Amino acid sequence: MVKTKICVRMGLFLIAILLIIPVIANNTLAANETKQHIYDSANLLNQDEIENLEEMANKYSAKRKTDFIILTTNDTEGKDIVPYMQDFYDENAPGYDKPHGNTVILTIDMQHKDVEVAGFYKGEKYLDNERATLVREKITPDLSNENYEQAFQTFITTSYNYMGIKPGISPDNILFNIWFQIIASLALAGMIVGVMVYNSGGKKTINEKTYRDINSSKVLQRKDTYIRTSTSKRKKPSNNSSSGGGRSGGGVTGGGHSHSGSRGSF
Repeated sequence: MVKTKICVRMGLFLIAILLIIPVIANNTLAANETKQHIYDSANLLNQDEIENLEEMANKYSAKRKTDFIILTTNDTEGKDIVPYMQDFYDENAPGYDKPHGNTVILTIDMQHKDVEVAGFYKGEKYLDNERATLVREKITPDLSNENYEQAFQTFITTSYNYMGIKPGISPDNILFNIWFQIIASLALAGMIVGVMVYNSGGKKTINEKTYRDINSSKVLQRKDTYIRTSTSKRKKPSNNSSSGGGRSGGGVTGGGHSHSGSRGSF
């Protein structure tokens, strides 16, 4: 009887293992499966740089549930950079959550030296036109200096950081700066300690009034002399200058997918 129970238990245990193994295998394959994020048709990167950026994009895309895509080309097939990017989105259907889903795309047109940052769905909400412009402006110096890997790394990390901040709030606000937070915390701690030390010394009972006779002390003389007031006016020069080199504004792809955007030159 005891042997029968042991055999039954072992049989159930083996059946459970056989049922679990396929699930573990499928989860492992899914975890190891990585989507393409770097489309370097312009050959701006070597293989090591592509692999590093793929790993980086895969990591940060998972954290924000948004695909960070880098698209480069030497030939836009006669299209402007924005329609070229839109057609890429329609035809390749990127998206972390689903095909044609949450995506942020950096497009580089080497033929015309144009750059475009665009966000779709969650990317459009958290990386709106203004934030897309901030990202583009941060990477433009490296693009101009042909530091392409650095520019692409900055694109991924900056987009990732901005998407962690509630929409409608400036992501460059000093309150979000980690060094400001550290300094402010230290200053507050110093003030608290200073107040505690000051209060620990007891209350002062002697001041400037202790040795002064209020009844006999008085102002002996007061004299005010007014000369004149002179006022001059000068017209404030108007500032009509513009930063130039960029334009923000989203759009809709031919497939009907709305997106934010900011484009410029480098």
